[in-house]
Amino acid sequence: MADSELIDGLAADARGLIRRQDDPHWIEPMLATLVGEPPSGDDWVFERKLDGERCLGSMDGHDVALLSRSRRSIAASYPEVAEALATRARRTLLVDGEIVALVGGQTSFARLQQRMQIDDPERARATGVPIIYYVFDLVHLDGADVSGLPLLERKRLLCEALSFGGPLRYLGHRAGDGRRLLAEACRRGWEGLIAKDVRAPYRSGRGRAWLKLKCVAEQEFVIGGFTEPKGSRVGLGAILVGYYRDGQLEYAGKVGTGFSQQVLLDLRSRLVDLEQPGPSFAAAPGDAGTHWVAPELVAEIGFAEWTRDGKLRQPRYLGLRRDKDPRDVIREVPAG
Repeated sequence: MADSELIDGLAADARGLIRRQDDPHWIEPMLATLVGEPPSGDDWVFERKLDGERCLGSMDGHDVALLSRSRRSIAASYPEVAEALATRARRTLLVDGEIVALVGGQTSFARLQQRMQIDDPERARATGVPIIYYVFDLVHLDGADVSGLPLLERKRLLCEALSFGGPLRYLGHRAGDGRRLLAEACRRGWEGLIAKDVRAPYRSGRGRAWLKLKCVAEQEFVIGGFTEPKGSRVGLGAILVGYYRDGQLEYAGKVGTGFSQQVLLDLRSRLVDLEQPGPSFAAAPGDAGTHWVAPELVAEIGFAEWTRDGKLRQPRYLGLRRDKDPRDVIREVPAG
């Protein structure tokens, strides 16, 4: 078994759920399933749903790594997080959490874009955008895979293994009436809640032990085209977005709001490099003059609702995502 006073302090039945593991650098993240109603019962706790970039943070000796959900190194975008983890961990570990930027106390994916799109530490710092790494789970500790432990046991070990402060924050949880907690979260302007089964181990991929409850309609879409700007607008007029269903890219509508002038110019520059002769959408709109692009970029889009014919109502652009494979983008429908 691992050489750790924290592991040794566990009850015998808990130690039986732990196995030796020498490489703590990566595990496919555990994902939440979207649902329409909060679960009930004493086996559930609720955390704030964050609107940022998922991050697996590891510390092994003097080596620190920050990896996105797609296993891309993101330490250059958030050097202060890497430095804080190196200073405050003081042991071998792998933690799960989310990096966010705040505006008025609310997480802002749009503001985080100013850091996400930069891969140079000095330029990232020079943006002046402060970020926070909210840590909510522990997967590896001192040579041991602790993912088999129940959630609350992992959280207890996390609080003992890591000294929080600066950009490193612990994401707390609450128990109680899920409906009341969700209503309170929405009144406070949060994205929503994540409900977690306190008995469940940490298991890679999407399952029903973590459940996602949204206050706002928002999800990722694949960019499949763009239109020319009109009047005084620069860069582009709108982007055409969609999602995959049964292996085909389904058209979901045009997004023409939520862009700054600089974003319009930068996005056009990236999309021009992806232009192709025809659409990737299974059933593309017949608008003349549309520029079709290879479906390689994923955008976060907020919207009011889905229309009856499967299109987005009042969509707005929030930013590009670098942590999701376009082929994994599907229409999010609450599970029953």
